[in-house]
Amino acid sequence: MKKLAICLMVTCLSVTLLPLQLNAATTTEPSSLAAPKPAESAEVKTMELRLNEIKAMDKSNMKSAEKKSLRKEVKSINHKMRDIGGGVYLSVGAIILIVILLVVLL
Repeated sequence: MKKLAICLMVTCLSVTLLPLQLNAATTTEPSSLAAPKPAESAEVKTMELRLNEIKAMDKSNMKSAEKKSLRKEVKSINHKMRDIGGGVYLSVGAIILIVILLVVLL
């Protein structure tokens, strides 16, 4: 057990204290034009405007049914925006699991 602990500490220290330098070689000149983001479409902008309108509303005078419909609308807009944005999200638990597996296998 003591040997395993020492090996883990040496591995962690070598990974953190000995930085690896990666040099990415580019064969073409980078263009000065910025690539448009796919998430910056007109549909996303209208959804963001609607979310801002809902946030700015005075909800104290609304009935509970109206508030419920607004909550459903906000959830559906957020779901649509998440689908449009794409991306990969990793939880902290998944990252810890990946690191543990890498340490054990390597």
